[in-house]
Amino acid sequence: MVSDTRLYGAAIAFASGGYSLASAAGATRMTATAWLMLALGAVVVVHGALLLAPTLPLDDATSGGLMVAYAVGMPATQAALATGMAGGMGGDGTMDGSGMGGGGMGGAMGDATVTAAMPWDLGMVALALLMLVSGGIMVRSDDGM
Repeated sequence: MVSDTRLYGAAIAFASGGYSLASAAGATRMTATAWLMLALGAVVVVHGALLLAPTLPLDDATSGGLMVAYAVGMPATQAALATGMAGGMGGDGTMDGSGMGGGGMGGAMGDATVTAAMPWDLGMVALALLMLVSGGIMVRSDDGM
């Protein structure tokens, strides 16, 4: 039987990882940050699925530590978006990230200027905080998974 701690951790992992996957899938173009969100979301969802397998020897401290690491990675991607670090190479090799050599939505200044003005995704930040708390609970849990 799966412990309550594992069920709780799996629920948080599915919600957070699913949100990250959905955010990356909804991106208008795949920047480095979108790829990072996609990879992180996939890893978190797989971790959630592994938590539901009672025969796997995942202990509380290991899973909790992973959850804390995910909780740091999720807002880090948001910080990259907020500071404009998410812009990548355009399709013609320019640094505008529009893929159109400056003729895209970002114009001559590039998409980094547009993404720098984007606010943080508060849903992602809230889920990261919840995942941080979940990881802390799993690290200090004495009930054994």
